[in-house]
Parts: sequence; structure tokens; C-alpha cells
Amino acid sequence: MSRIGNHIDFPNYTADELVQIAGVMARELEYDIDEAGFDMFKKYIEERMKLPYFSNARTVRNAMDRARMNSAIRTFEKYAIQGVNGGECTVEDLKAITADDFQILLDDILTADVDKRIFA
Repeated sequence: MSRIGNHIDFPNYTADELVQIAGVMARELEYDIDEAGFDMFKKYIEERMKLPYFSNARTVRNAMDRARMNSAIRTFEKYAIQGVNGGECTVEDLKAITADDFQILLDDILTADVDKRIFA
């Protein structure tokens, strides 16, 4: 039995509200998400909301952390490994989070073994 007698029910955010939260997080961290990126993030969130352990803004934060890492890997691959533009990238390149960065998250959910689809 719980010693806390009150229970407060907070409804989940909508997918659109979570996309807005992602935009705020990106802006505060000085990243830029393009329109296609926001669209892909919304697809990811809509799928993620169907899985257990969805936790609203914490899920958004985790997704944004992964997207930032995917962006860094993509940028490193493009400029440092492939040598695009002589290996030089711009500040805008470093700050960009694209649809591809979120597609990886969505693919993790959609291609995972059903028994292992707890969260991504």
C-alpha cells in the first residue's frame, strides 16, 4: 500500500506537441532540424508511442541525443572519411539534423524483432 494518497494523472503529449518539444531542445543546443527532419521525427514518435515504456519528453530527449550522434557520425563519414569538400565542413553542416538522422531511429523500431521492440 502506498503512503501517498493522491494520484495526479497527466495526459500524454500529442505527437505534434512532442515535435515542438524536439524543436525547442534542438534550438537550445544550437542544432537545426530541417522540415523533412521534423516530418521524419514525427513518424518516429508516432511509432514509438505505440511501444511500452513511452515517456513523453524523456523519450524525445533520448531520441534527440541519438539523432545528434547520428548527425555527428554522418558528418564525420561525409567529410573526414569520404573527403567531401576537401574534408572541410561548415558550421551549418555541424549543426544540421536531417531526416536521415531520424530515419535510423525509425528503422530500429520497424525492423526489430517483435519480442525485442520494447523501446528504441
